[in-house]
Amino acid sequence: MLRPWTLSTLAILALALPLGAAARPGAARPAPFAGVTQFQLPHPDSRPYTIVTGPNGNLWFTESSRGVIGQIMPRGWIKEYQLPDPGSGPYGITVGADGNLWFTERYVDRIGKLTTDGQLTEYGGLSPQAQPWDIAVAGDGSLWFTEENIDQVASIDYSGTVREYPVGEGTLPTFIGSGADGNVWFTEELGNKIVRLSPGDPPTLTEYPVLTDGALPWDINPGPDGNMWFTELAGRHIGKITPQGQMTEYEVSGQYGIAGIAAGPDGRLWFTENDSSQVGSITVDGAVGQRFSTGPYPFGITAGPDGNMWFCVGYGNAIGRVNLRPSPGG
Repeated sequence: MLRPWTLSTLAILALALPLGAAARPGAARPAPFAGVTQFQLPHPDSRPYTIVTGPNGNLWFTESSRGVIGQIMPRGWIKEYQLPDPGSGPYGITVGADGNLWFTERYVDRIGKLTTDGQLTEYGGLSPQAQPWDIAVAGDGSLWFTEENIDQVASIDYSGTVREYPVGEGTLPTFIGSGADGNVWFTEELGNKIVRLSPGDPPTLTEYPVLTDGALPWDINPGPDGNMWFTELAGRHIGKITPQGQMTEYEVSGQYGIAGIAAGPDGRLWFTENDSSQVGSITVDGAVGQRFSTGPYPFGITAGPDGNMWFCVGYGNAIGRVNLRPSPGG
């Protein structure tokens, strides 16, 4: 059994996770864009990276440059939870089968667990310099994450036991998403492949080469059609792969840097373009819709509990909302 880094019983936790670290919507004026509203974070250089809807009806996100997990309510109120190490680099975040927030801490080789009321547990046991990147839940409830720097994927059970598996030297496994087929799927940024992982010890890995050479496949998440959808940082496509491995690419005009992708409540997929600072949509048939300007370098994106799309504005230190329907308070 691996020893968890548990802080919930220590006085330091009250300092690290202050309940008062919240910003009312009026404290940082939302900055409106065409079809987009942005909520500024309380501190500069936060670099929000990935975002997920939590079990409490709010959105939770990582602040990769400050060692913070943030929470934003649909009205725009923001609360922050400081991790013990400000340089820990929280990156990926998901909701576990236990109803807690699970996230990677890239620069300290840990996996964190945070309850919705702010109780933190950190787990070690990863290989040195693993640099865990993203994390997702398989259909059986198991948690899987990528270790980009050492070309591995790993599982962590709910007691904190970690098991690691190699995936191929120099492939850079990056983002990982939960499939409707019960598997998890991840991208190999330099391997230029999409990989289906069927849980087990060891897991079964099935690789599918991306159709475009040197595409740098990046984010991957389930679509409303039961397929997995992925982005390409250098390929100028958004890709779709069926549970059986049939792949299709849809061209997206513009600059390189298609980053995050997520299914929306409107039956479309929404994506971010970090190089051109835009957010846009694509239908399951590959028709690209209108795109909207954002602050600099939008990264992760997710469907919110309010019927809108929410995303991280990495270098703009903000959380953005695509206004698909009217929202109260901004």
